[in-house]
Amino acid sequence: MKKSLLTALILVPVIALCSCTGKMKEMQEQANQQFGDQHFKTTISLIELYKVRHGDYPSSLDSLDFIGDWDKIAISSTAYKKLDNGYELNLTNGWIGKPDSMKFPPDFWKGLGLKKSNLKAFKEDAKTDRSVRTAK
Repeated sequence: MKKSLLTALILVPVIALCSCTGKMKEMQEQANQQFGDQHFKTTISLIELYKVRHGDYPSSLDSLDFIGDWDKIAISSTAYKKLDNGYELNLTNGWIGKPDSMKFPPDFWKGLGLKKSNLKAFKEDAKTDRSVRTAK
């Protein structure tokens, strides 16, 4: 009796944890996408605003003006490199990890100086409109 009770006490939480693992992973990916989307868009906005104010893109993200505490979180989730004809911006983190995939409407990329990115959505859109940007 004690052995079967002990087995039940061990197996029930293990089975419950296993059934929740898939749901937890799904929730984590959703959070990674939402935070990744916000971080990416916030950083682009700050970079493009810097260009409007100064006439050129910043040499680094440390050059950005008037950033708040939440902006710092977004900036820390990206990697930036100024290019001769614009900039490269890569998403490095979402919430806990990097999102597997993100989607943006094709018009999102219009008018930006963003020329390269590690986002799959950027690379897919670049295939259809090479006049606006290139992705490698």
